[in-house]
Amino acid sequence: MEAATSPFGRAVAEYLAVLTDERRLSPHTVEATRRDLAGFVDHCARAQTLEPEAVTVHQVRAWMMRLHRDGHQPVSLQRYLSSLRGFYRHRLQRGLGDRNPAVGVRAPRHRRKLPQVIDAEVLGQALDQPAEGTRALRDLALVELFYSTGLRLAELQTLDVAAVADGQTELRIVGKGRKERLVWLGRKARSALDAWLPLRQQWLRGPEPALFLNPRGGRLSRTGIAQALKAWATRSGLGSHLHPHRLRHAFATHLLEDAGDLRAVQELLGHANLATTQIYTQVDFRRLAEVYDRTHPRARKRPADEGDA
Repeated sequence: MEAATSPFGRAVAEYLAVLTDERRLSPHTVEATRRDLAGFVDHCARAQTLEPEAVTVHQVRAWMMRLHRDGHQPVSLQRYLSSLRGFYRHRLQRGLGDRNPAVGVRAPRHRRKLPQVIDAEVLGQALDQPAEGTRALRDLALVELFYSTGLRLAELQTLDVAAVADGQTELRIVGKGRKERLVWLGRKARSALDAWLPLRQQWLRGPEPALFLNPRGGRLSRTGIAQALKAWATRSGLGSHLHPHRLRHAFATHLLEDAGDLRAVQELLGHANLATTQIYTQVDFRRLAEVYDRTHPRARKRPADEGDA
């Protein structure tokens, strides 16, 4: 019996259907979960474990060890475990089985490498460079929108014209886990979009709703966006590699440097957990220390004219 047609494989297929039809997760998320669980089903099939309830914690640990030896990175191993825990959690909620063998198994820890922060003044000078031509104005609008909103690549790539029509400056974004949030377009981003939208008609070939197009009239792909950012950075003299994640990081870091409000940045980024924001952003600790000294009632410095009692 092949793994995909085993009771375990059928249970996974039913779980994926729930993610798609009931929880309405994105196709990308469902496909990633399918790949993760398929790997574990195959692992269990080699040991003739064909029922989900027959899986032991030792088999889950052995799976992690094998993948680690094969060179899988800690961040990937953590995702595999998360997918497996979610599968068994679903089964417990439905009264199928009495334990989650993935609970208690840990993947190797990883240190997330943060992109180098772009200086706000340097980025601002690059954005203020004049842009001429359809492609250049489209690319400028892309960069301004990324930097103004902190959107993820997938979120920006799926934006339609209707989202920014009629001078709209407030966007409702559906991010990871179908979580909604509001983001705002700054004055410069709105101006860049207003310059791009009339030129968009030059590339339009049919009823395409996409905000950003390629020269053939189709929706600009994720790869196309990455190439556009790289080309813009070269033209503007930024002098460094630019990609969507780096702009999202700049958005968060520059807000924190000026406002110091971690929870506000968490909401704007669409993070479910504050810990994610703390890892993802680089806080200006010297500034935070200054805020503490200035505002905490037991840390405020006494006026210079006050002497010792």
